[in-house]
Amino acid sequence: MGRLLVGIGLLITGIGVLVMLGVPIGRLPGDIVIRRGSGTFYFPLATSILVSIILTLLMALFRR
Repeated sequence: MGRLLVGIGLLITGIGVLVMLGVPIGRLPGDIVIRRGSGTFYFPLATSILVSIILTLLMALFRR
């Protein structure tokens, strides 16, 4: 349980550092935005892939 909490804390800290450095988390190239009239559809495809890769690497790291 302790390792999981440390991992989550490191992940949140890493995301915070990236946002402070100006990395556009959530508005990456590859995210799909469709604006029609008064409606907007946003699907964060590239962001989802990036988060998936990061979580996969973290889980592999903590499995050892």
